[in-house]
Amino acid sequence: MAKSTITALRRWLGAIALAVAVGYLAVVVDLSVLAESAGALVTAPLALGGALAVYAAAFALRAAAWCRVLPALGFGQSWAALHVSLLGNHVLPLRLGEALRVTSVLRRTPVPARPVIASAVTLRVADLLAVVGLAVLAAPALARGLLSPVWVVLLVALLLGAGAGAVVWMARLRRDPARGGALRLPGPGVAAAAVAAWVLESSVVFTVAQVSGVPLSFGQAVGVTAVTMVAQTVAVTPGGIGSYEAAGTAALVLLGVPAGPALAVVLLTHAVKTAYSLVVGGVALFVPAPAYFGRFRLPRLLPERPSPEPVAPDAPVVAFIPAHNEEETVGDVVTRLPTHVAGRPVRAIVVDDGSTDSTAERAGAAGALVVRMGKNQGLGAAVRRGLAEASALQPACIVYLDADGEYFPEDLQSVAAPVLAGEADYVVGSRFAGRIDVMRPHRRLGNQVLTRWVRWLTRRPDLTDGQSGYRAFSPVAARAAEVVHDYNYAQVLTLDLLAKGFRYAEVPIRYTFRTTGTSFIRLGRYLRKVVPAVHRELNTP
Repeated sequence: MAKSTITALRRWLGAIALAVAVGYLAVVVDLSVLAESAGALVTAPLALGGALAVYAAAFALRAAAWCRVLPALGFGQSWAALHVSLLGNHVLPLRLGEALRVTSVLRRTPVPARPVIASAVTLRVADLLAVVGLAVLAAPALARGLLSPVWVVLLVALLLGAGAGAVVWMARLRRDPARGGALRLPGPGVAAAAVAAWVLESSVVFTVAQVSGVPLSFGQAVGVTAVTMVAQTVAVTPGGIGSYEAAGTAALVLLGVPAGPALAVVLLTHAVKTAYSLVVGGVALFVPAPAYFGRFRLPRLLPERPSPEPVAPDAPVVAFIPAHNEEETVGDVVTRLPTHVAGRPVRAIVVDDGSTDSTAERAGAAGALVVRMGKNQGLGAAVRRGLAEASALQPACIVYLDADGEYFPEDLQSVAAPVLAGEADYVVGSRFAGRIDVMRPHRRLGNQVLTRWVRWLTRRPDLTDGQSGYRAFSPVAARAAEVVHDYNYAQVLTLDLLAKGFRYAEVPIRYTFRTTGTSFIRLGRYLRKVVPAVHRELNTP
């Protein structure tokens, strides 16, 4: 069966089970009793806040235990993984959220997969064994009344087998530190933390019962929590809705609580826990950085600036110009380039990106070295090729500019100056800090919006032009530069070089809108191509 079919089947089964559970609860719930209990809970915010704080402490204990077993895992990411898993279990059927505690760590940390999986399985088994033990030892009457002995024996046997296998796996991984990540085998402290976490978690049902006027001791609350969790170990619906209410209500009824108030207490307890999972789990998707879905901005702390390399006294300034069907302008752009900059000769390279007109011929006639790409591959691919070809000439500085005549070749010296002076490794010619003769209103708006986005991505308040087609590179920066997609280069190149510690600068330049040809940029396609590439760039090691 195809993976997509299995996924769709799971979703439908979960939706059907959830609908049945919600329908059943709608029929059996005494709304007047539920409303009264809910009102009492709302009027006791301190009690509810205290219960949630203790509930949160239970997850802090579990996070600390995971860090104890897997020292390479920081507490923040351990805490986040547990809460992302909790969120997943409350919104996905069949307890599919369990896998998220592993994927969260693997997505957000460099810890290898094997020790993460081995430690997560071991601790989850210890967690379930602890709740089974509490159910049998702390509330034997409830366990006998609600849990089938055969089910308990099978569950314990399964957990012991899984736990033993996971511990053996951890022991083997420990022999190879490169794979094992300095794993530690769980000891009495980890077992105690698992038991204590469930005891702390019982504070929610205890508090809800007390506020609702239902007599329940804390020991009984521990027993109700334990047997409820064991009874719905395999939850079909998201959050175990339905099975959680059935098991919790039955446990309270066995303790002598009338069915109406018992169901109200269990429903409110489940609602409080679900609200916690949605709020705190939602935060845990993004905090701490990097987020579950990856980084959305450059980190605040960047590497030190790479050391510059010595440049020969006669090393040229190389200007490379990607061009696709720009026969009307490319020759003029090449001939208008200055012959020397800061006493250094200027050499021009035109990267012909599969033009079907006479672009290559006119560039060559104007004096440029022409590099043919063959078929059209995209501006990003052409920039990548241009950086490589220019670097091969052992330059003092590399400058990139567009072939469409929108940028003034005469500004080459201004753009190259910070690199040649050793003040910067990557320079962007800013149209908005300079002079714009003509720019269509929708282009201006688009450029300004995208520039604000790039400014946010890079945490650079001094960045004023995120899409400029006039840029300069030091030889080291040009060799280190990576363009991760063929369609464009603007945002990903800036993110790449800043993330590597290269020094950034801007200079004002002149700009006028093209009078011939057409731009390849179309907003919808641009965003579809650029946004995923930016995310990939931010999350590429």
